Amino acid sequence: MSTRLHRVFAALAREGLHLSTTDHGYRIRRPDRDDIPPAELVLPPDFPLESKALHQLMGFAGVRHPAGGHVCQVCATPDFHAGHLVPVGAVVATTTDLVVPQAIGTDINCGMRLHVTDLDIDAFAAGKEALVERLRGDLLLGTRDLPMTPGSMAAMFDEGCVGWLEAVAERPLGALARSETSQLWRDLCRVYEGGSFPGASRHAPEALCDPSRDSLRDPTLATLGSGNHFCELQVVEEILDARLAFEWGVRPGQVAFMIHTGSRGVGRHVGNTWIDRARKRWPTGVRHPETGIFALHGDDAAEYLEAIHTAANYGFANRLLLAELVRLRMREVYRADLEAPLVFDVPHNIVLREGDRFVHRKGATPAHAGQPVLIPGSMGHSSYLAVGRGCPLTLSSASHGAGRALSRFEVGRRGPADPTALGLDGVECITLKAERLIEEAPAAYKPITPVVDIQVQAGVVSKVARLRPLLTFKG
Repeated sequence: MSTRLHRVFAALAREGLHLSTTDHGYRIRRPDRDDIPPAELVLPPDFPLESKALHQLMGFAGVRHPAGGHVCQVCATPDFHAGHLVPVGAVVATTTDLVVPQAIGTDINCGMRLHVTDLDIDAFAAGKEALVERLRGDLLLGTRDLPMTPGSMAAMFDEGCVGWLEAVAERPLGALARSETSQLWRDLCRVYEGGSFPGASRHAPEALCDPSRDSLRDPTLATLGSGNHFCELQVVEEILDARLAFEWGVRPGQVAFMIHTGSRGVGRHVGNTWIDRARKRWPTGVRHPETGIFALHGDDAAEYLEAIHTAANYGFANRLLLAELVRLRMREVYRADLEAPLVFDVPHNIVLREGDRFVHRKGATPAHAGQPVLIPGSMGHSSYLAVGRGCPLTLSSASHGAGRALSRFEVGRRGPADPTALGLDGVECITLKAERLIEEAPAAYKPITPVVDIQVQAGVVSKVARLRPLLTFKG
C-alpha cells in the first residue's frame, strides 16, 4: 500500500470506517456496527476516495424501519460520488418489506437511450446545419408539437409504453401523426422491461389526467431537463465485440444519437410526495434516524413502488418521444426512409424487485447477463456500449457514466477564461444557457476509460462499441 493510501485509510479509520483493498477496489465496513453489511466499491486504484461519499454509503447501508426490514447487500460503482444524503453510484438491496424513497429522489427513471442510423459522418455533415436548427426548436425552444389525449396519458401512467402506444394508435396527434407506429412497437422489445411497469394514474399530477379536456399539452413531456441531461449526436468509432455489435445492429462509422433524461415534472411530483410521506409516517415517539434517511415499510412500501413505477412509465415515454422527435427531424433533413432503430433504453435511478430483494439503484444501471449497458462519457469524451455480465458483486449493476470529479460550484469557480483547462476545446454544445458549458465541462467529470476498464476487470461488463460525440444539446 502506498504511503498516501495508508494515510487515507488511517484518516477514515479515525472517522469510524475500516477500508481494505480488493482486486476490484475496496471493501468498506463499520467495525462498531455488526448489523450493517460491508460495502464493495469498484474503483480504479488511482481514483480518490471521497470521505463524504463513503459515510453516505455506510449510512445508506444502515437504513432500517422500526417495524422491520433491513439492508442485505451494498455496493458502489466507479462513478461513485457524494449526493444529497445518498451517494450517486450506490446500489443497495433490501428485504421486500422495505424501500427508501430518498435513495431514488425525484429524478425517477432517469436513464439512457441509444439509436443508430444508416447515415455516415459525411452524409450527416452535409445536413448538419439544417438538423441543428430544427432540433434546437424541438429540444430547447419548446416548438415540439405533441398534444396527448387524457386517455393516452392515463394509459401511459397505468401501463407504460405498451398502454400508451395502444391509445396513441387510435388517435395520433401532432408530430406523432407522422410517426411510423410499427417502428415504435418494434423498438419496445429493446426497452428495459418493455418500458412498462404496473403504475396507477392516481399518483400522477391531476392536471395531466383531466378527463374534461379534449387534449393536453404537458410542458415537460419530451424535454431534456437541466443538469447533466442531454441529447447527443455521436459516431460509432470502434467495434470491440463484433458478434454482439452485429446482433444489435451497430457498425463502425454509423451516426448515432443518445438521450439522457428521466421523468421530469412527474418524477418531482412523485418523489417529493413520498420523501415527505416517509418522514411523516415515521412512527410517533421513535427517534429519527441520524442519517436523515427515512424508510417505508409494509403497505406503504408497496404503494411507493406503485407510485415510482407510475413516474418510471412516464420517464420511458419521455425518452421515446424525444428520440422520435430526433428521428422525424433526421428524416426531414436527410431522407424519408432513413433507418434509426433503437439499440437499448435502460434506467439508472429506480427500485426494482429482483428475486427476493428490492434493488435500489441510485445513478447505477442494471447490467444483467447478456443485457445491453449504456455508459456515457462527458460531452468531450467517448461513450461505451457494453454488455452486462450479471456480476453478483455489484448486484448486476454498472456505472451510469463517468461520475463527477468536481461539483458544479467547484467547476464554476474556474470560470470560462480557460476553455483548454475545462476540456472544452473541440466540444460543440448547443444550449441556451452559457453556464451549462462550464457546469458540464469535460473537466468536471472523471475520465471514462478507466471507469469502464475497471468494470471489465471486475466482471461487471464487457465492451461492445465506443462512440465519439459529434455535438451535444443541453437544456
